[in-house]
Amino acid sequence: MANQIKWAFDPTHSEITFKVKHLMITNVKGEFKKFEASLTSDDDKLTNAVAKASIDLSSISTNNDDRDGHLKSADFFDVDNNKTIQFESTSFERFDDENGQLKGKLTIKGITKEVSFDLEFGGISKDPWGNEKAGFSLNGKINRTDFGLTWNAALETGGVLVSEDVKIAAEIQFVKQPV
Repeated sequence: MANQIKWAFDPTHSEITFKVKHLMITNVKGEFKKFEASLTSDDDKLTNAVAKASIDLSSISTNNDDRDGHLKSADFFDVDNNKTIQFESTSFERFDDENGQLKGKLTIKGITKEVSFDLEFGGISKDPWGNEKAGFSLNGKINRTDFGLTWNAALETGGVLVSEDVKIAAEIQFVKQPV
């Protein structure tokens, strides 16, 4: 068996964002400013690729200090007792050269669930310094209550303050590591 190819995370060209419906009328966007990811594969075509990610929960940002504080509290992520969100892929199914589905185990607040994301492979390219890079766009949705994020408030007009569905989007770039 050949050596696996390792791809290191490029934090300056990557992001993880989320959107949650507020008051049932608009989406509020946030991001995680600190996270790490890795990718290993059997070959340059990313055959049998395995992705792992760790997100620093204290880095959550919605551009509102009060809301960020509430999200870090025991009502939501309980950052004092839960430092990270973890993801490890279990399979990747390619539909064509660019599109596929990434499945894996997502752990939030000690609760692990199988999740699925649409994955777009942007390709592999060399930067001006000769580094080989691979790019991906990821999109999906999870139900936050599946992971113990159950805080909410009922609205007198019906509905709830915060949707259970969380839309997740990521742009991730990796740098091929020397063998």
